[in-house]
Amino acid sequence: MRTTAFIVGLMLAGLLGFGTSTANAQATRTWVSGVGDDANPCSRTAPCKTWAGAISKTAPGGEIDALDPGGFGGVTITKAITIDGGGGQVASVLVSGTNGIVIAAGASDVVRIRNLSINGIGAGLNGIRFQSGGALHVEHCNIMNFSQNGIDFVPNAAAEMNVLDTIVTNSTGGILVQPTGGTAKVSIIGTGINGNTTYGLRADGTGGGSVNVSFSDSQSAGNTTNGVLAISGGGSAVVVINRSALSNNGINGVATSGASATILVGNSTIEGNQNAATVVSGSILTYGNNLVNGNTVSNGTFTSTIPPG
Repeated sequence: MRTTAFIVGLMLAGLLGFGTSTANAQATRTWVSGVGDDANPCSRTAPCKTWAGAISKTAPGGEIDALDPGGFGGVTITKAITIDGGGGQVASVLVSGTNGIVIAAGASDVVRIRNLSINGIGAGLNGIRFQSGGALHVEHCNIMNFSQNGIDFVPNAAAEMNVLDTIVTNSTGGILVQPTGGTAKVSIIGTGINGNTTYGLRADGTGGGSVNVSFSDSQSAGNTTNGVLAISGGGSAVVVINRSALSNNGINGVATSGASATILVGNSTIEGNQNAATVVSGSILTYGNNLVNGNTVSNGTFTSTIPPG
């Protein structure tokens, strides 16, 4: 009898343990709502209140979705995940005195940020700050009013970033790419980097890594200094611009500094700046099919013309 009771006790304990493990399991999809509660399990019928509340209950590689409009707060991401604010509504990150979204993930982790309004109200640091991870995808976002950069891509090893259909505006810097190791490969498509108080896009190899940027079907306009700036140092900086507009910037449409800094421009418009193109050192190459006109001080002199293709 004692043996039977002991076995039954072990079985009950195992079942209870299984129930606890199941209850604590992370979901592959979780939800936030403007009327949610972070004490909830973040299910669709019992959503959480913040991204930070939901992320601990979401499995690596999973997704957090917004059910309805709301301000869901800043978050630090340490694993592969998708955060999606949903289309056609206001899903926001509103911060002051800190970063909006920080990515400090593993070397192979892929992070996706979609359909968000990220607002620093003038006192936030960076809208999105990427420190480590495999890749970052920013899609259909509005990033504004940060005291440092709208997007601060500063990986400590080789990493990729893709920015699609996004507006970065009214921050000190628009998009900074400055790796501290490895090569940062960046693609910016259909994006506006406008009205920032220094540069629009800065590809910077002075941190120790190299930078390769493709900037296409996009605009960098109305920034106080440079539309696109490439700087080399410990690493090279290369920016290829295609079908884009560099207009009405306070100093230069495009500029390079550093022997290994290169900008190549094709099928693009450079107008309304003080200078179209300024080479402190390095090179700015044209494919010979750009519209360069109406720059108030100089329409610039490209280093050389190269054949398309």
